[in-house]
Amino acid sequence: MIQKVIIPDNSIVNLSFTIPDSYIGKELEIIAFARNEGLQNKETSKEFASFDTIKIDTTNFKFNREEANER
Repeated sequence: MIQKVIIPDNSIVNLSFTIPDSYIGKELEIIAFARNEGLQNKETSKEFASFDTIKIDTTNFKFNREEANER
């Protein structure tokens, strides 16, 4: 991976960099973006999340350990 940080002082910038030997002959993709581009300033929500309890009637449930362990 090659990473280079620049601060352009003009709308036209000429770049040159050395490519490692392992990159020669491979398709390369060059992208440019601002350092914090795409990051959103999310305000942290201080809301409290609560969960309601659920009651399930398991009186008629029959558990067969042998059947559960079968493969």
